[in-house]
Amino acid sequence: MKKNIIFVVNPISGDLDKSNLIDAVQEFATTNHFDLEVYETTGKSDQKNIQALYNQYQPERIVVAGGDGTIKMVAEAMEEFDVIIGILPAGSANGLSVDLNLPVTIEENLKIAFLNRYIEMDMICINGKKSIHLSDIGLNADLVKNYEEGDLRGIWGYALQAFTTLKDSNEPFLATISANNEIVEHTARMIVIANSQKYGTGVVINPNGAMNDGKFELIILKNLDLLLIGKIITGNMPIDSDDVVIISTEKATIKTDYPVSFQIDGEYCGAQTDLEIHILHKQMKIAIP
Repeated sequence: MKKNIIFVVNPISGDLDKSNLIDAVQEFATTNHFDLEVYETTGKSDQKNIQALYNQYQPERIVVAGGDGTIKMVAEAMEEFDVIIGILPAGSANGLSVDLNLPVTIEENLKIAFLNRYIEMDMICINGKKSIHLSDIGLNADLVKNYEEGDLRGIWGYALQAFTTLKDSNEPFLATISANNEIVEHTARMIVIANSQKYGTGVVINPNGAMNDGKFELIILKNLDLLLIGKIITGNMPIDSDDVVIISTEKATIKTDYPVSFQIDGEYCGAQTDLEIHILHKQMKIAIP
């Protein structure tokens, strides 16, 4: 008996042509006796369209080809439904797939997305918006903003903007953080709101994070000199340093003394002074290796 799978593909994510990927998915589905319904995102009414497809086909899985933004959109569309989401990394930001240790080759990823076991993964709600991976205020959000506004894509685009962002960065901000029945104040260059361990570049920012433990971490980076940045980038996150404070919690508020750049899962969300954050435990089923 054939089983239904909806395949959601973002045709423009990562500036990559998806035709070979779509062919590979269709071939895999046929070989393994799945009925495949392909949906290409347009940026208009995608959530409603995917919900309508779900109701029509009642799939056992939804396979997503895209970056973190596409995965999050599908997860939000499927919030009320019990379905496993499989990931084929194909975006400019593939942070979640890096964190899940998904393999590089399409063949291996197809097996995982269609056939493998899954975890029930948490999401984070920040000011009413969902985050599946890593969000932050401060320096990295400035970088995301500059990257979105720049012309150069890929790793060189990030490298160029990283240099510019560091050079032009604002003064540190004062953050008042309420979490675990305590209120603390820290002067910071950046605060990461982390559901997982590492950025899409592979850089580990939250060594003890787990995506299904019912908690998120606030990683407060007080100082971001080149030495600390070098340690973080080379995988030596100095969690015992005076420059880094990590708070693990189920809910928190952050108030800053002036509006600070804020991003969710690689998408710039403007400058903010107040963040209300809470965990959404076991929000989606994600296929894993």
